[in-house]
Amino acid sequence: METDTVAIIGPQSSEMAHVLSNLANELQVPLLSFTALDPSLSPLQYPFFVQTAPNDEFQMTAIAEMVSYFSWSEVIAIFSDDDQSRNGIITLGDKLAERRCRISYKAALPPGPTAKRVDVLRELDKIQMMESRIIVLHSFSRTGLLVFEAAKSLGMMGKGYVWIASTWLSTVLDSFSPLKPEIANSIQGALTLRPHTPDSKRKRNFMSRWNQLSNCSIGFNPYGLYAYDTVWMIARALRLLLDQGGKISFSNDSRLDGISGSTLNLSALNAFDGGKLLLSKILETNMTGLTGNVQFNQDRSLINPSYDIVNAVGNGQRLVGYWSNHTGLSIVPPETLYSEKPNRSSSNQHLDKVVWPGGETARPRGWVFPNNGRELRIGIPRFIPFGDGHKNPSYYELVNKIKSGVFDGVVGDIAIVTNRTRIVDFSLPYIESGLVVVAPVKKISSSAWSFARPFTPLMWAVTAAFFLIVGSVVWILEHRRNDEFRGPPKQQFITILWFSFSTMFFSHRENTVSTLGRLVLIIWLFVVLIINSSYTASLTSFLTVQQLSSPIKGIDTLIGSNERIGFQVGSFAEGYLMEELNIPKSRLVPLGSPEEYALALERRNVAAVIDERPYVDLFLSEHCEFSVRGQEFTKSGWGFAFPRDSPLAIDMSTAILSLSENGELQKIHDRWLSKSACSSENSEDDIEQLDLKSFWGLFVICGIACMLALLVYFWLMFRKFSRLPPEELDTTSPSTSRSTRLQTFLSFVDEKVEKPKSSSKRKRESMSRNGYHINDESPHRSGRMDRNMSQNGDCWLTQ
Repeated sequence: METDTVAIIGPQSSEMAHVLSNLANELQVPLLSFTALDPSLSPLQYPFFVQTAPNDEFQMTAIAEMVSYFSWSEVIAIFSDDDQSRNGIITLGDKLAERRCRISYKAALPPGPTAKRVDVLRELDKIQMMESRIIVLHSFSRTGLLVFEAAKSLGMMGKGYVWIASTWLSTVLDSFSPLKPEIANSIQGALTLRPHTPDSKRKRNFMSRWNQLSNCSIGFNPYGLYAYDTVWMIARALRLLLDQGGKISFSNDSRLDGISGSTLNLSALNAFDGGKLLLSKILETNMTGLTGNVQFNQDRSLINPSYDIVNAVGNGQRLVGYWSNHTGLSIVPPETLYSEKPNRSSSNQHLDKVVWPGGETARPRGWVFPNNGRELRIGIPRFIPFGDGHKNPSYYELVNKIKSGVFDGVVGDIAIVTNRTRIVDFSLPYIESGLVVVAPVKKISSSAWSFARPFTPLMWAVTAAFFLIVGSVVWILEHRRNDEFRGPPKQQFITILWFSFSTMFFSHRENTVSTLGRLVLIIWLFVVLIINSSYTASLTSFLTVQQLSSPIKGIDTLIGSNERIGFQVGSFAEGYLMEELNIPKSRLVPLGSPEEYALALERRNVAAVIDERPYVDLFLSEHCEFSVRGQEFTKSGWGFAFPRDSPLAIDMSTAILSLSENGELQKIHDRWLSKSACSSENSEDDIEQLDLKSFWGLFVICGIACMLALLVYFWLMFRKFSRLPPEELDTTSPSTSRSTRLQTFLSFVDEKVEKPKSSSKRKRESMSRNGYHINDESPHRSGRMDRNMSQNGDCWLTQ
C-alpha cells in the first residue's frame, strides 16, 4: 500500500478484515473479499469494505430452515473460537429462535491451526452425554476434518446423529476428488452447503481451461469463481471511472505524518482521491460472471444468495436440494424460481431423501435421553402422585409444576386450554372434549292430547284464524258469480266453515270461478301444504323418539337463572364459568366424584352439573335419570403436557397421530369410553315445538294476498256501482242518506250476476224467431237430444 493502491482483494480471514477495513476507510481504498464473510462486518462501520460472496448470515439462515424443515428443536454448535465462526454461530442462534428452535450447547474450539485432537475429544465427550443429536460444525477445513475424525472414533457418526457442516466441507469435497479413504469414512452422512453458481457455457469453458492448466491435480470450488468475478468487478469499475473522465491520483494524509513503528511506515501511505467514486462504480456492478448475475442490493449484499445442499455419500457427494433467499428449500435450481413470486410456506419446502450417518434414510429423531441425565419425572393424577388422594387436585397447579421444574411432563386427562398453553407445550389431543350441561330429566309419557304437541298454542290459534279468514275472503270474491257460495245466511256460514277447513286436506268441493278467488286459494293451499308437512314430520318425531322433559335446555338457561351449578374440582370449568360466562362464584358448587354428582342432582342441591364430555359419558352410563341438555359450548381436547420446546411433545404427538391413523386410538376410546345402552336411550335435547316464528313469513304472504284481492275486488265493484243509471239506484232524492246509499251498494255487491246465455240457448231462440222449431216427437227422444246437446254442444233441429 506504500506504492499507492486503488483497491484491495482480500483478506481471507475476518479478523484481518476488521483490522484492514479501518485502514481502508482512512485511505478511501475499496477492500473486496470473497472469504471474509463475517455477518458483523457492517457497511455502516466499514463503508469501504465489500463482501463479494454471500456472507454467513444467509448460510446460517439456510441451516436454520433445514433444522426447522426436519422438525428438530435443539442443536449443538461446534465452532472455532475466531471472529467469523463465533459471529456466525451467534447469527445461527438468532435464526433458530425465529423458528422456535435453539442452540442447547456451544462447543468452542481453539481457533485455526491451534486446535488439537485432545481439545476436540474433550468437547465431544461432553456432547455425547447430552440430549441433542443435531450437531452444526462451523469452522475451517483443518479443524473441521479433525472433529469428524475424532467423532468417528467415538462412535458419533453412527445411527441417530445428524451432522450439518458449513461451506468449508463442500470446499474439501470439491477441491480433493477422490477423497482420501480416511476422510471419506469419517464424513459419511454429513450434510453441507455449497454456494450455488448456475450452470452456463462460460462456466464450463472456464472449468475446462482450469483443468488443463492444473492438469486436474486440484479441484475448483465456488470461492475460486467468486475470486475471478471479484477481479473483473474491479476492472470494470476502473474502466468506467476512466471512461467518465476520472483520474488516478493520491494525496498525503496529514494524520499519518510522523507516525512510525518498528515495521510499519504509515507516513508513506497516501489516500486515493477517487476512492469514493470507484467504490460507487463497484456497487453499481451489473454483470454476468462465472457465478451468475453479479449485482448488489442496497445493503451491499449480493442479490439472490443461494446454496446447494450436499450429502456426503460413499467416496463423493450427492445433491439433495437447494436453498435460496427467494423461496427457501427446493429441489429445483433457484434461478428457475426467480421469475415467480416468493413462496416460503411450509408446503412449498422440499428436499430429496438424505442418507444419514449410519446409512439410515429415515429422519433421525434428533435427541436421546442423555447418559448423564436423571430419570424423567412424570406427574399423573397419580407414577408421581399429585394431590392428597382424597379429592381432585387443581389441574392448573399440576401443569404449573412443569414450568417450575418439578415435573418433566404431565400425562392424563389434561384439557388443552389457553392459560395452560402459555406456560407449557402440549402434544396433539388424543381425545376430543368440551363442556356440557347435565341435568335431571323425566320421561314424557304419551297422552290423549299428544297429537297437539307439534305446534305451540299460538301457532294453533293463528292457523285456525287464517282458515276462517281465507274462507271468508274466498266467499266474498265468489259470492256474486258462484252459485255454490249463495243461499240463505245459515247455509253460507256453514259453506264458509266447510270450505275453510276442507282445504286442510285439499278436499274442498266448491269450485272457484273468479280470478282473484283462485289466486288467493292457490297461495293458501301452498301454505297449507307446508304446515301439513311440518306437522307430520314433527308429530312423527314426538311419537317415535323417547322424550325427556327438563326446564333446563342448555347453558343459556343456566346463565339466565339464579340456580346453583356443580362442577368438577380441579377442572378448568370453574374459571371458564366465572371469567367467560360471568357466573358468580357463589353459584358454583365443587363436586369431586360421580357419586357426588348424582347425590347433588337428586337432592336438588344443584340444578345442573357442568363437566367435560368424556366424564359425562361415563357418568350417564350408570345414571339414566340424568341427561345432557343442549350442545357442547366449548371445544377442546385432552393432551399430554411438557416443558416449552421439549422434543418429547413432538415425539408424543407423532405417536398419537400414528395411533389415530391406524385406528388404534378409536379402539381405545370405544373400549374405555363407549356409552352403555342406558345412556344411549337418553335424547340429547327435547324436540322443540314448532312455533309461529317458523311460519310467520307464509302467513304474511297469505294475508297480503287476501288484502290485495279484497281491495281489487271492492274497487271493481265500486266502479261498476258508480256507472249504474240513477233510476236503478233509486238514490237521486236529496234526502237519501249515506246509510241508504251504503245499503244500496251492499245490495249491489250481494246481487247475483246472471251467467251469459249458452250458445245452444241463443240458437234455439234464433231458430224460433226464424220459423224453425225443435222436433218434440217424444219425451224420451227429447231427453236424449238434450243430453247430446249438453254433452256435444250440437242441436237436433227439424223444420
